[in-house]
Amino acid sequence: MTAPAAPRTEPAPQGHPQRWLILGVICLAQLTVLLDNTVLNVAIPSLTTELDASTADVQWMINAYSLVQSGLLLTAGSSADRYGRKKMLVVGLALFGIGSLVAGLAQSSGQLIAARAGMGVGGALLITTTLAVVVQIFDDSERVRAIGLWATVNSLGFAAGPLVGGIVLDHFWWGAIFLINIPVAVIGLVAVVRLVPEFKNPRGERPDLLGALLSTVGMTAVVFAIISGPEHGWASARVLLTAFVGVVVLAGFVLWELHIPYPMLDMHFFRNQKFIGAVAGAILVAFGMGGSLFLLTQHLQFVLGYGPLEAGLRTAPMALTVVALNLTGLGARLVPRLGTPATIAAGMSALAAGLAAVAVLGRDGYTGMLLGLVVMGAGISLAMPAMANAIMSAIPPEKAGVGAGVNGTLAEFGNGLGVAVLGAVLNIRFAALVPAAVGAASLPAALAAADGPGERAVIKDAFASGLEASQLVGAVAVLAGGLLAALLLRRAERTEAAATEQTGQTGQTGQTGGVEEPGDVEQPGRAGEAVKTGAGDAPGTAGGRADSTGPAA
Repeated sequence: MTAPAAPRTEPAPQGHPQRWLILGVICLAQLTVLLDNTVLNVAIPSLTTELDASTADVQWMINAYSLVQSGLLLTAGSSADRYGRKKMLVVGLALFGIGSLVAGLAQSSGQLIAARAGMGVGGALLITTTLAVVVQIFDDSERVRAIGLWATVNSLGFAAGPLVGGIVLDHFWWGAIFLINIPVAVIGLVAVVRLVPEFKNPRGERPDLLGALLSTVGMTAVVFAIISGPEHGWASARVLLTAFVGVVVLAGFVLWELHIPYPMLDMHFFRNQKFIGAVAGAILVAFGMGGSLFLLTQHLQFVLGYGPLEAGLRTAPMALTVVALNLTGLGARLVPRLGTPATIAAGMSALAAGLAAVAVLGRDGYTGMLLGLVVMGAGISLAMPAMANAIMSAIPPEKAGVGAGVNGTLAEFGNGLGVAVLGAVLNIRFAALVPAAVGAASLPAALAAADGPGERAVIKDAFASGLEASQLVGAVAVLAGGLLAALLLRRAERTEAAATEQTGQTGQTGQTGGVEEPGDVEQPGRAGEAVKTGAGDAPGTAGGRADSTGPAA
């Protein structure tokens, strides 16, 4: 049937023979999706004039994409597992390409908002499915590096969005920022059809339609509350009601998933200490990165006086550091040497140190801020791939799509939480220091109302002080979260090692002992080993068999 017999004499890496080419293709599609999270920001003046868009219209143009995308991540991941990851990649690329075409040719604000929502559906499918495919085609020895490169695209897309948008708008009309997605979508479709192997859950579990509805509604409501908070106020009825609805619906989702035989998200994963540790770390990395960049852009523009494009360029060193270190494979080499817990602890400590450096050294100039950004980038390049790999290795391979959905949802949640919490700390400190004669709630309003250069200097100093306080709070939270994640992961590894030793002593195979991983399908292997179905499959094997190498790093 297939011919992988000869390689079985050598237990070398057994990934898909074209795995690196496939990774390049899916990273290109991933980059396009991520660019569209930020690329529209630079086109706001053009949209306001050419589409006669109101402020509310512009906000919905920006938010419709991220709102739909984040709300559908879990559902998209589950769909990829049940119906086929290759199939969902094709659907995601098609929806994203069609949405980009409609957006580029839109003649009204309503058309553009609808097109952006459609692009968000395609983006959710692509974000979850690309990571699941990475887990599928790479074995344990190469997976950390592959996930590191995948994570590099996330950082690059975040930083490059405003730059790409600015370059395109210098030469073309605003619709071109969407039309450039179409060639990428077409190339991606052809490459996925020809190269990517199909994989879906061999159990063929029935769809969890109510779970999909509850998770989508709950996540959308929570993300909407986070997005609306800075504008409408965190104590406003609109934000509180939406957040309450989201939390109640998500609680209903958890209860539903606990009581059905085929859940979309198996809640037993949360009994796994490795999963819990990686989840805590992933949220806090996104918390520190998202919150700090939200504040930094304001500092660069309002305090140091840079324009939007100049400010965007000055935040790029963090992303470029992540790209450089992940391309060299530094994190992938450190994980086997130091172990996942130590790598995550080192990365999170560096991220916390970078935040503290930005707070203390970057208050009055860019030089100190640059140092902090580079250190933050180094920390992210170590922590993010290790944590994503820990999350995915704690979930059975046939559930990799759901694992990718969890990873993406955590990133969205952590980013929004960072903006909310660190922004609140800034506002509290700023309000306490701004002179009573001004009494404005925001920096632009306070500067506009200031009486003379002296008062404006006092206001800027108060804002810088608020930034310092908020960044230090973020640094403490990231450091504490990193140490907690490392502790939980270390305990999980010890539990697994003890279970493996006990299994070896009793001569039993296929037992996990201390940490139960629901959904694993194990079959007899060689010399007392177990063979799991799922990730790392040798192409063409029935059921996707791959030799288990024991607990993942």
